[in-house]
Amino acid sequence: MSNILAEKLVIAVSSRALFNLDESHAIFENAGVDAYCQHQVGNEDVPLKPGVAFNLVKKLLALNAVDPVHPRVEVILLSRNSADTGLRIFNSIQHHELDIGRAAFTKGASTHPYISAFGTHLFLSADPVDVRKALEAGFAAATILSSSSTPSIDTKNPTQLRIAFDGDAVLFSDESERIYKQNGLEAFNGNEVIAAKQPMLGGPFKNFLAMLHQIQLDYPAEESPIRTALITARAAPAHERVIRTLRAWDIRIDEALFLGGKDKGVFLKAFGADIFFDDQQKHCESARQHVATGHVPHGVANE
Repeated sequence: MSNILAEKLVIAVSSRALFNLDESHAIFENAGVDAYCQHQVGNEDVPLKPGVAFNLVKKLLALNAVDPVHPRVEVILLSRNSADTGLRIFNSIQHHELDIGRAAFTKGASTHPYISAFGTHLFLSADPVDVRKALEAGFAAATILSSSSTPSIDTKNPTQLRIAFDGDAVLFSDESERIYKQNGLEAFNGNEVIAAKQPMLGGPFKNFLAMLHQIQLDYPAEESPIRTALITARAAPAHERVIRTLRAWDIRIDEALFLGGKDKGVFLKAFGADIFFDDQQKHCESARQHVATGHVPHGVANE
């Protein structure tokens, strides 16, 4: 079924995004690096519990079951642990039967130089500094936020991967968002009506969405293991430019919700998102009450 020549989707994830390292991180913050190292080495045979990005990673890796010889997805571990303290991370990966073989342990140094080296399309981390550096280098990246909902096996969509995106400054550039911030909603809507047939420039997550779309093309639409959604604060008349932009890109999005400023969290819960990406903290706060959330510190809202 898979296109052998298709580019592999590469996701880089930090150890704190993949596993719940709250206890270990608290020891690091309160008692220092030596106490942290002793704790990790002393507990290296105690598996870590799933973190915020765990279910996302598990579903991404499950996409390879269709054609294990030509996997479409690879997950890389990028960790600020040392190789010594990282042994617990790898033991936990094996315990949870995650097919992750490549890793970089940097012993406290920034992991962002290895994002490009591994050919990464998406970087997920709990460290906002590394995330910002990745975005500045042109990669899709998000800071994984602790969620009010405990990671668990998804019973609503146990096999289908569901990813939701905000529009402006995430899938699209922040050019329209800047008009809204500077001149208000009326000016924003007026600009979008005038430019309705002019496709927007791509934002940091355009290429990641395009890679998901390429995997979707391997399947009949009703049997796709991936479902995507655009969940935006836009409403009519600012909807048309969004639709025409995706059409111009020749990228499919399965669901589009134009909420006109309503809280996004309950809609993300209804969609059953495995993760949601947004550039604005207020929307992330609403989302994290219900689903795993990644803050994208990009564009005018984060300057």
